[in-house]
Amino acid sequence: MLWAALGLLVLMAGCGGVTYVLLQPSTPTARLRDIVIIFLAVEGLLIGVALVVLLVQLAVLINLLQHEIRPILESTQETVDTLKGTAAFLSRHAAEPVIKANQMLAMARSVAGLFRRRKPHA
Repeated sequence: MLWAALGLLVLMAGCGGVTYVLLQPSTPTARLRDIVIIFLAVEGLLIGVALVVLLVQLAVLINLLQHEIRPILESTQETVDTLKGTAAFLSRHAAEPVIKANQMLAMARSVAGLFRRRKPHA
């Protein structure tokens, strides 16, 4: 925070000093004006080139999304659907019979436990 405040103070002092120098009658402001105009033109040209590069990159990204990522997502969705079907199939044909067999075994044990001979208590 201190460095930011110090940098802002130096920038303001520099702007004030440049303004003071430019207001002197002996300063050739026309030449300085021409230099600033050339600098701004070059800067505008660089910004234009950067925008063109940005648009090209955006077009490449859109192409990537449409032709590479969308098929991957569709394939992933198909895989998930297949896994859901497989899980449902295994649940019906593997898990339910095992659960029913265990249920019948537990019932048989309970019935057998009822008919067991109990030892008389003394």
